[in-house]
Amino acid sequence: MHKLLDRQIRRFFGGPDGLPDGMADFLEAVASAYADADADRLSIERALDLMSNELTESNAHLRNQLRDREHIEEALRTEKAEQEALIKKLEEAHHQLLQSEKMASIGQLAAGVAHEINNPIGFVSSNLGSMRHYVGSMLAFMDAVEMIEPELSETVQARIADVKEKLDLKYLGEDALSLLEESADGIRRVKQIVQDLKDFSHIEEAQWQQSDLHAGLESTLNIVNSQIKYVADVVKEYGPIPQIECLPSQLNQIFLNMLVNASQAIKGHRGTITIRTGMENDDAIFVEFSDNGEGILPENMSRIYDPFFTTKPIGTGTGLGLSLSYGIIKKHGGHIELRSVVGVGTCFHIVLPVTQPCEVIAEAQSVPVSASSALRTHAPAG
Repeated sequence: MHKLLDRQIRRFFGGPDGLPDGMADFLEAVASAYADADADRLSIERALDLMSNELTESNAHLRNQLRDREHIEEALRTEKAEQEALIKKLEEAHHQLLQSEKMASIGQLAAGVAHEINNPIGFVSSNLGSMRHYVGSMLAFMDAVEMIEPELSETVQARIADVKEKLDLKYLGEDALSLLEESADGIRRVKQIVQDLKDFSHIEEAQWQQSDLHAGLESTLNIVNSQIKYVADVVKEYGPIPQIECLPSQLNQIFLNMLVNASQAIKGHRGTITIRTGMENDDAIFVEFSDNGEGILPENMSRIYDPFFTTKPIGTGTGLGLSLSYGIIKKHGGHIELRSVVGVGTCFHIVLPVTQPCEVIAEAQSVPVSASSALRTHAPAG
């Protein structure tokens, strides 16, 4: 008998013995119905268990798919970010190479022009020396004539005095030497400019070498003097520093960028550009450029080294100068610090190591000549 049916019989009839007569068939039918219901229930439970297991497996599969998809999306985002960074680096490298080739061509042209100028300058300098000797001889002759003049007749003395007055020989004698000295000074200045052009371009110096930064600063100042002298005074506060291992032409390009930017930041008044050098620590030196120009807006401070970022009017800046300077400094294992206050001025503090690691030199020496020559100079400030 089914346990549920047995429970009902005990509840209402006190047990099987209390059942009325003639209910056996009925009870059998009820028991069969209970058994069928149990079978149906078990079947439904098995079906529900099967469906639950399938749903569980399906959910697990979906979770795995979702997790895999998230991993794929994360990988794609990472790859996209890496590609964007690589594209940015390639663009920077491309423009650096273009500018390097441009500066290399300018350097070669400057060296060629310097060589061509040296020849006529040599002629003029030599001729001025000869002319100084000739004028000296003529003045000595005039002095000799004056010494014997009292011995001459009054008529001859009168004629000599008349010639002296007409030609103003006394003034000519004094002014001739002065003119020759001024001409010689002009020739010396031209020769210095030519030498500064050669020093600045450093066509023959495409390798790492020991260099005197003060000499590089002086040659760069001479090159950019025509742009600075009308807007600012330059104050030089050089401290004792050793020669450092570097690519001189690239550092000269940084100096040029800093000086041009400083001069362009000074508007409406005659300003001051201060250059300081000294020891940062035992292993590094610093070069600092400060000005009392307009300063940099706070919102532009974080973008100042970005390629093509410039606050200058269209056509007056490429936006590459500080970006390329930043790259050159990093290439030398150094760093640059910026301080600026709007309306007060700006200061760039550049720190460079005295010596380079052996692997940097070895890597540079392994670069083909054509590539290393293309990388020796960079562009002016943006």
